[in-house]
Amino acid sequence: MKMSSWGRLSAEEHRVLTLSRDRLNAISSSQKPGLAYGMGRSYGDVCLNPGNTLWDTHQLDHFIEFDAKTGMLSCEAGVLLGEIQKIMIPRGWMLPVSPGTQFVTLGGAIANDIHGKNHHRFGSFGDHVFSLSLLRTDGQIIECSLDKNSNWFSATIGGVGLTGLITQACIQLRPVSGPWFQSESIAYSSLKDFFQLADDSERDWEYTVSWVDCYSKHKGRGIFVRGNQSDHDSPYVFPKKLHVPFTPPISLINRFSLPLFNALYYHRLAKKRGLEFIDYEPFLYPLDNILEWNRIYGTHGFFQYQCVIPRAQGLESITEMLNQISASTEGSFLSVLKTFGQRDALGMISFPKPGVTLALDFPNKGSSTLKLLTRLDSIVQAAQGRIYLAKDTRMSKALFMQGYPRLGEFLKYKDPGISSALSRRLMETE
Repeated sequence: MKMSSWGRLSAEEHRVLTLSRDRLNAISSSQKPGLAYGMGRSYGDVCLNPGNTLWDTHQLDHFIEFDAKTGMLSCEAGVLLGEIQKIMIPRGWMLPVSPGTQFVTLGGAIANDIHGKNHHRFGSFGDHVFSLSLLRTDGQIIECSLDKNSNWFSATIGGVGLTGLITQACIQLRPVSGPWFQSESIAYSSLKDFFQLADDSERDWEYTVSWVDCYSKHKGRGIFVRGNQSDHDSPYVFPKKLHVPFTPPISLINRFSLPLFNALYYHRLAKKRGLEFIDYEPFLYPLDNILEWNRIYGTHGFFQYQCVIPRAQGLESITEMLNQISASTEGSFLSVLKTFGQRDALGMISFPKPGVTLALDFPNKGSSTLKLLTRLDSIVQAAQGRIYLAKDTRMSKALFMQGYPRLGEFLKYKDPGISSALSRRLMETE
C-alpha cells in the first residue's frame, strides 16, 4: 500500500506487515529490508522504506508491569505516549519528557530520542529509558541498558530504528500531583529578549518554549511561554476536538494568509496577563486538538525543518535565518524557538545538544522552498549545528556527517536487514 509520513510530501508503495507478540519472528522472514512503523508522525522520510517492508507495530500495545512505588513502567513498543499519560497521571505519575504530540509510540519516542519543552531540566526521552529489548533480523534478542550491552543501548536511543526492532522497554516516570500546569505567556519584541527570558526562566520554570514571528516586519518578536506542574484540582472539561475533513487543493498557509495568522496569534496571546492554570493536554499538545492538521498545507504537503545551534552562535545564526525567511516568498506559522540544556544525549546520533533549537514549517512550493532550506542549511553548517533526523527529508550528506560526528561508531550496530529512505539517502555509499 502507499504510505506517507506526517509531512505528506510523498506517498509511495510499501509492503506492510502487521506485527504482534506472536508474530515477531516475521521480521526474520521478510523478503525485503524492513523498518518499524508506528504512527507515522515523523515529518520526513525517517519512517518510510519505499519499495520495501514496513513492520506495523500498533498491535504491540500491551502494558507489562508497573511499580506504583518507584514509577517504573514496562510496556511494548507500540503503546502510545498518550495512553501512558491517560492511565498513569491519575495514579500520580507522568512521562518526564513528551514531544508536541501524544500520538507517538514508545518505540518511536526512543528511536528518535524525542525532546520536549523541559530539556534544561529533564533532558531527552532516552535519559529516562531504563532498559529495552532489541530484536535483530537474524533472530538475536539483545537486552540492553546503561549497564548491559551499553553500546547497543546508546546506538538504539536516537538510532532512528536502524539497530533492530524495539519490542519493549522499561521507562522511569516522574511523580506528579495531578494533570494541571501553571502557565504564563510573555510577549517579547526581539531575539535578545527571548534569550534573556530563557536565561531568567530556566532556574524556576520547568517548561519553557517560544513562538516566534518569522514573517512580519517585526522579525524576532514572539510569545514566550513558561510553566510548572501544579497541584490545582479544579475539574477540567476537555474541548471537542476539531477535524480538517479534507485536503484543500492549495496550502491554506501562504503569503496572503500568513501575515494575518501571525498578527492575530501574536496579539491574542500578548493580551494574556498573569498566570493561568491549564490541563496537561492543551499545555503539552496544543496541536492535537486539531486532528489531521497536516492537511491544511494542501496536496503537496509541507517541510518541517528543525535545527540546533550552539549557544555562542545562537543569536547571530537565528537572526540570519529569520532574515532569509523574511526575504523569501516562503513563510512559517508553526515557528518554535527554545533552548536545550547543558547536557549531551545518550544516543550516538541523537539530535539534542546544548544550544538553541528552531523548528519551522514550510508549505511545499517546489524549488523555491528547497532553495530556502539550502540557504538555512548553510547557516546551520557554518555554526556547527545539526538538523533533526525525525523531520528531515533533503539535507546533504556533508551536513549530516558534520552534525553527527559519531556516525561511524553508530554504523557498527546497524542491522543489515533494516533499511529506510533516510538511511539510503544519508548513510549508504554510492
